[in-house]
Amino acid sequence: MQKEFRGKERNEDHALFILLKKRDKEAFSMIYQKYHRYLYSLALKYLKSVQMAEDAVQHVFVKLWESTADIHIEINLKNYLYTMTKNYILNMIRDHKEAVSLNYVNAQIDFPAHEDVLREVEEKQMHEMLYKCIEQLPPQKKEICMRKLKTSDSNQEIADKMGISVHTVKSHYQESLKILRSYFQQIKMLLL
Repeated sequence: MQKEFRGKERNEDHALFILLKKRDKEAFSMIYQKYHRYLYSLALKYLKSVQMAEDAVQHVFVKLWESTADIHIEINLKNYLYTMTKNYILNMIRDHKEAVSLNYVNAQIDFPAHEDVLREVEEKQMHEMLYKCIEQLPPQKKEICMRKLKTSDSNQEIADKMGISVHTVKSHYQESLKILRSYFQQIKMLLL
C-alpha cells in the first residue's frame, strides 16, 4: 500500500500531463487548481509584490498551455512548474532589479508575515495529502481516522458509534498511523 501512495501522486500528475498534451482544458484546470497557490506563494516570497507574483504564475501557466506539445517531463510536474516559476522569478529580478529591491524593502516594513503565508500553504498541502492518504485506507480504518480527526470522541465513544470493540478501534488506529507515518516518510525521502 505504501508504494501505491508514493506512485499515486506521480501517476495522477502524469495522467493529467498526458491529457494536457491532448489539449484537455479540464486537465489544465486541475493542474492549475492543484499548483496555483504553491507557485504563487513561491513567487510572492521572492518578488514581494502581489502583482508581480500573479504575473509570474500567469506566465508559467500560459507558457505551460502554449508549449505543452514541446515539453517532455522527465521528473514530476510539480518540480517542472517550480523550475519554470523559479526561472521566471530570476529573469524578473535580473530585468527589474530596482522594482524588486523596492518591493523587498517595502515588504520588510509593511508585510513581515510572508513566511507565514508560505507556511500556511505548506500546512494546507500536508493536510490535503493526509486526507488523500486516509481516503485510501480500508473502510473501518478510514472511518476511525476521520472520527479521530474531526471529533473529540474518545475511543469508547467511537467504538459505541461504530458497533465495534475499543480494542478494535485502538488497533485500527495504530495500524493506520503506521501506514500514514510510512507514507509521509516516503514523501520526505522523495523531497530530500
